[in-house]
Amino acid sequence: IDLKRRIRLNRVSMKWISLLLIQLGCYFSCGTCGKLLVWPTEYSHRINIKTILDELIQRGHELTLTSSASILIDPNTPSAIKFEVYPTSLTKDDLELLFMKWIRKSSKDLPKYTFWTYFSVVQEITGEYSDCIKRLCKDVVFKKKLMMKLQQSRFDLILADAIGPCGELLADLLKILFGYSVEKYSGGLLTPFSYITIVLSELQDRMTFLERKNMIYVVYFDFWFQTFNEKKWDLFYSEVLGRPTTLYETMGKAEIWLIGTYWDLEFPRPVLPHFDFVGGLQCKPTNPLPTEIEEFVQSSGEYGVVVFTLGSMVSHITEEMAHTIASALAQIPQKVLWRFDGKKPDNLGPSTQLYQWIPQNDLLGKVLPKTKAFITRGGTNGIYEAIYHGIPMVGIPLFADQPDNIAHMKPKGAAVSLDMNTMTSRDLLSALKTVI
Repeated sequence: IDLKRRIRLNRVSMKWISLLLIQLGCYFSCGTCGKLLVWPTEYSHRINIKTILDELIQRGHELTLTSSASILIDPNTPSAIKFEVYPTSLTKDDLELLFMKWIRKSSKDLPKYTFWTYFSVVQEITGEYSDCIKRLCKDVVFKKKLMMKLQQSRFDLILADAIGPCGELLADLLKILFGYSVEKYSGGLLTPFSYITIVLSELQDRMTFLERKNMIYVVYFDFWFQTFNEKKWDLFYSEVLGRPTTLYETMGKAEIWLIGTYWDLEFPRPVLPHFDFVGGLQCKPTNPLPTEIEEFVQSSGEYGVVVFTLGSMVSHITEEMAHTIASALAQIPQKVLWRFDGKKPDNLGPSTQLYQWIPQNDLLGKVLPKTKAFITRGGTNGIYEAIYHGIPMVGIPLFADQPDNIAHMKPKGAAVSLDMNTMTSRDLLSALKTVI
């Protein structure tokens, strides 16, 4: 209840986010609004930044979004946002193939490796992503006509995402302010390793003596692991700006950091005044369910339903795993709405319905107390929708921050966790019975 109350209260801060951005980048006078340039991101990060953009548009601000080989952004679709389309050396298909490759490697191969091999492979994955983003950035900053056009547009502010560098470089070139929609280096956050767990460690803030291996993660991340190839980016930024600089020095000039989590997901830690934790911005009241889904939900009677989705980036799992999952779902009295785009399992129970897409937020909130549990990969957006609607979770984390997210929710009593690579039907059945 406390978590649900917090996330509802946090929605009130939405009113202040626009004000913060306006104060940073807009010249205030009667009837005058700001002009913002947006450096785009993909998938869940795109959803988060879109929430902010929609609010800014409603308040009358003019937004221009750079668009190239985007997976989710179609500049030809009617929108209140202006698009600055530019040619790139990567296509939409190139990006999609790269993302799918990273997901496959992260979710299926990484768990098999030892500690050192694990992080070496993670380094390889992030290195490929880093090179990809740098190519897109070069396609902008080295085009003189495009840069001149952006300069003449006289933007007040750039809104970017720290997961994809370049927005801060554009801000420096255009001599305007910028903010991010976290990592400790460029943001300047202190990270005492005695109680601040390092990303990918899946540890909690109250560690046992043996779990103090967190220190090993700290040393590794400080002296070896690099999310982005710092040497390449430092040279690139220095070349473009015509002076010695570094990626993190440039990122560190951000006027504000909007962090996509909140204290119901985070553990206590030191923060700085220009950090604002805004997790749950995408949470919203429900809309009516499609007729077919509404009828299926209502047919569940007193037992209710279970909602199961692994998110928009994961459309297929192995037939063996699908069989394992179907077996467990067939043994619970609840009806199940399973977002699944693979081959229908032979042992799929009559109470389980497969969908290529489901209205996740509407299912989690509209049919209370019908929805009894949410089986999720543990992405922050899904977690916050579950918190917002008060639904317990069975976490099956696959990649990126998902294992850490579920690890953070377990001690708060909001989730139990399973490993996709070792999970049995009995494990999933037991987890569902626990949260239901």
